[in-house]
Amino acid sequence: MTVGGIISALIVGLIIGALGRLVVPGKQSIPIWLTIVIGIVAALIGTFIANALGVGDTSGIDWIEVLIQVVIAAAGVAVAAGAYGRRQVR
Repeated sequence: MTVGGIISALIVGLIIGALGRLVVPGKQSIPIWLTIVIGIVAALIGTFIANALGVGDTSGIDWIEVLIQVVIAAAGVAVAAGAYGRRQVR
């Protein structure tokens, strides 16, 4: 992976993580670095699922792939916020 690929993965991860965070209701008290990591993982898993379903490579913007990635990121943010929040209360 090139430096450009790493930078673009960070940017996509930030965007997908932020969108996932916006979808989850309430306040999430997780750090931004965790949101980015969740976004990167969600983007990779979402791309794999979209390709498996045959909707990963379409002409134009792959809206179904983005939707899958955001849903996975939202689930990841919700789980992380719950686990991180419980850890902070102690």
